[in-house]
Amino acid sequence: MKLSNDYIQEVVKECRPFASDGKVIDHLPGKDQSHLTNLGITIVTPEGEVYSAGEEKHAFSIQSISKIINLMMALEDFGEETVFQKVDKEPTDDFFNAISNLENYDHHRPYNPMLNSGAIAMASLIKGSTVEERFERVMAFTRKITSNENVSMDNEVYESEKKNDSRNRSLAYFMESLGILPHQELEPALELYLKVNSLAVTSHDLARIGCFLAEGGKVNGEQVIHPRNVRITLAIMMTSGMYNESGSFAVDVGFPLKSGVSGGITGAVPGKLGIGIIGPAINQKGNSVAGGKALIKLSEDLSLNLFQM
Repeated sequence: MKLSNDYIQEVVKECRPFASDGKVIDHLPGKDQSHLTNLGITIVTPEGEVYSAGEEKHAFSIQSISKIINLMMALEDFGEETVFQKVDKEPTDDFFNAISNLENYDHHRPYNPMLNSGAIAMASLIKGSTVEERFERVMAFTRKITSNENVSMDNEVYESEKKNDSRNRSLAYFMESLGILPHQELEPALELYLKVNSLAVTSHDLARIGCFLAEGGKVNGEQVIHPRNVRITLAIMMTSGMYNESGSFAVDVGFPLKSGVSGGITGAVPGKLGIGIIGPAINQKGNSVAGGKALIKLSEDLSLNLFQM
């Protein structure tokens, strides 16, 4: 199958109807059931080719895809030894906002950085003397890896995130009790986590993040982060990036992915391309229904599965 805009349009047309099996999350401003069948797909290659179709210019909040940004920056700022004292590297079948795994897991720390608890812990490892300084660093990094200077925070989404942060606040306080979060870091880490979740992006931005990872952490030939930190991020995306559906996607799609409850997905096929998808109708696991079907088709048609012989 040859990659083209017409081909991406065919994928959108074939997979859009699956959205009816999902539901648009109702607490995010600007999103309601009228967006149910939206589906936008963008593919970016290291050579600079861009292919897209559907609602690919539709802006939405990045949500949990921000967790790979938090992880990369924490690894760069403090190194993997410190990072993995705060979180583990293991997948889990618990939901992304579960509290029970913090209490029941023998290591008494988040299973991985893709859980809400793990991402809050990673936010505590992003350097800066104030939350504002930390957030400006995150935004500058995101703008660089997306090649989009207009990436910014959606204030309406952020205010909604703050109003609905009881669960995340509980996770933060529980981690404080375990010694994972120092008391003075609890509020700054939680605030930064919510702010980064509220960055407004499009499928183009997500595809460029995927391509950045697929190129080993380079932008226009510049090595932006250490290659080992890219490998760590890709490995954890592969095992834990699609919540507690990660195993299914590893089998059916076969390359690293990260999703968010706004319906976004970013994918990285090392050495080949990055994929960005927006499909707001999500399933009970938190993953885009139409987006998931599109990934399976793209992987099969374009031979993207890393495990195929």
